Formats: sequence, structure tokens, C-alpha cells
Amino acid sequence: MPKQNDLEQRALDIIMSSGEKGILQSDLWREINASSREGSRISIRLENKGLIYREPELSRGRWTYRLYPKRQPVSMDSILDCPCLSCEENLRCGAGGKLSPNDCDRLIEWVLKED
Repeated sequence: MPKQNDLEQRALDIIMSSGEKGILQSDLWREINASSREGSRISIRLENKGLIYREPELSRGRWTYRLYPKRQPVSMDSILDCPCLSCEENLRCGAGGKLSPNDCDRLIEWVLKED
């Protein structure tokens, strides 16, 4: 039988991979091969640790919870086209200096850009 921490980690990995759509608690139980009691306790522990949040949801005529990760995994994709990475002034740029990210038109344009 797997250790409780192993089940918690597997559950957290599954919840994290569910992203913004979340996963039903009842589906999570099935995926980690746990009883409903075990699954409930695991999700409550993860919530108490501040790793996930739960929202009640009516699914197939029964109340359950949809589980969401509180944080998304970090991805390099979000900063790959940041102008600071290729800026010729980045060594002289800094908060409070003559060159500052607070006043950089290229950075402001990149931050406000809609994909």
C-alpha cells in the first residue's frame, strides 16, 4: 500500500496538471485509486496546506468538490520574448537608476501586449 505522502504528492501532481479547469474530487479518487474517504482527507490536507482550493459543485446529481491548484507551474514560455533579455542596456538598468524598468517603453509595451 502506498504511503500517505506518496498519495498526496500524486494527487497534487494531478490537480496541478488540471490547470484552470480543475478536477472533480470524485474523479481524483478514481485516478489515484483511493477510497472516497481517503480522497476527501487528502484534498482537505492539501487545502489546509494552502496548495489547492475546493469549490462545491453538483455533478451527476451529487455534490462534490472541484479542486484547483493555488499556483500554476512556472513556465519559461511566459518570459522568452521579454525585451530585457536582449536589451543592450540591461547591465546599466536598475530601479532608481538613470535607466529603470519603471520608465522603459519597450518593457511597458511588452507587459501590456495582448496575445
